Amino acid sequence: MIMCALTTAAQDTLPRFTLVNKGNGRIIVSWTNPYKDAVHQLSIQRSTDSSRNFKTILTLPDPTVPQNGYVDTKAPAGNMFYRLFILLDSGKYQFSSSRRPVMDTVKTVAAAPETTTQQRIQETPRQEPRKPLAQMPPATGNNNTTNNHVEERPAKDSVKAVVKPKEIPERMFFVKKRDTLISEVGERSLKRFKDSIAYRTRDTLAFSTPDTILIKPFVPKEVYRPSRWVFTEKDGNVRIALPDAGVHKYALKFFEESNALVFEIKLIKDTVLILDKTNFLHSGWFKFELYEEGVLKEKNKFFIPKDF
Repeated sequence: MIMCALTTAAQDTLPRFTLVNKGNGRIIVSWTNPYKDAVHQLSIQRSTDSSRNFKTILTLPDPTVPQNGYVDTKAPAGNMFYRLFILLDSGKYQFSSSRRPVMDTVKTVAAAPETTTQQRIQETPRQEPRKPLAQMPPATGNNNTTNNHVEERPAKDSVKAVVKPKEIPERMFFVKKRDTLISEVGERSLKRFKDSIAYRTRDTLAFSTPDTILIKPFVPKEVYRPSRWVFTEKDGNVRIALPDAGVHKYALKFFEESNALVFEIKLIKDTVLILDKTNFLHSGWFKFELYEEGVLKEKNKFFIPKDF
């Protein structure tokens, strides 16, 4: 299962990689590939030991994807060791350092609405109306009194309470592969995949519903590249060229196109070995797996011409 890295943490750059235990038997291996088209093969390996007994659990069909990863759901335990095998087009290869997954302790917590403290509304007490003041009679000696005048001070405007706006929690999206929920990703982290979603690039992400993202693994068009170690000569015989066969232990397995095993060579001691085409019984395409020190070095195929 190939997938784009979906964790919110930044992915490490090859040969380093990010390894997270998401719980429920899910180990996520992810990385950023700075080599672009220079990577010829990239394999993920797993072992109970940090330095030996590593077995390849996946060889990526397209190792040139800039950001990629894999969800391991078949690990026998959550404390297994993982490492990457990287083979460049130049023929150079290297193993990453082995490491164990770390538990994913980051949880998305929806921010609770903040309770604002309502300020007290202070209001100036209304003044009691003053008692009517008896006006002095006019100088004319008229004893009639005028209407009493009541003076009242208007109350001050009430102080309005300041309400702080509520903090809106980050929107989360569900990431699925078919009907299986892989993980959740926040809206801010989703922005780095916007080209994939808008233009359907090989990052293989697409919306199936407004809040659900569907992973569609990119299946590259197969382009045949002859092996530099195992190939067919002009006469139809198979040539095996391993310059350092005297230093490293090599083994070869040959398969039919249907993946049925034809035969295998458990130890190759010669730097150059020619296999007669009659060993393959018929013409056509044959697959092979080349192992170095028990680790898969190359997986490729060759063609036996129909001339016998």
